[in-house]
Amino acid sequence: MTQTHSISIGIERFENTLYIVMKAAGKLTHADYEAFTPLLEGALNTIGSPHVKMLVDVTAFSGWELRAAWDDFKIGLKHGNEFEKIAIVGNKDWQALMATVGDWFIGGEANYFTDSTEAINWLCE
Repeated sequence: MTQTHSISIGIERFENTLYIVMKAAGKLTHADYEAFTPLLEGALNTIGSPHVKMLVDVTAFSGWELRAAWDDFKIGLKHGNEFEKIAIVGNKDWQALMATVGDWFIGGEANYFTDSTEAINWLCE
């Protein structure tokens, strides 16, 4: 049986707040990050603000292969100071822990939510 895995990225606006939306699904691979990293960097350049807000949906995310986890860590080190707020929407305890650890590597705040509406409201505060 083949397992689906993916990362998607977009830019959305809620009222006057522009933010990046990312959705991770399945168990991510290094190849996923090779395809995703240029898209993330392009979205960061499009927003053009020194402090970006991001909504990350990990409700369908099951983890990383080892090399993909390293890729994720490197992105955090390279771009962590560009984020003002990262709202992580998930449904598992380990995802809440992931948000807490991720908060250590960004210049702004990371917060975990189980409801996407609450997450968007927090981003727009």
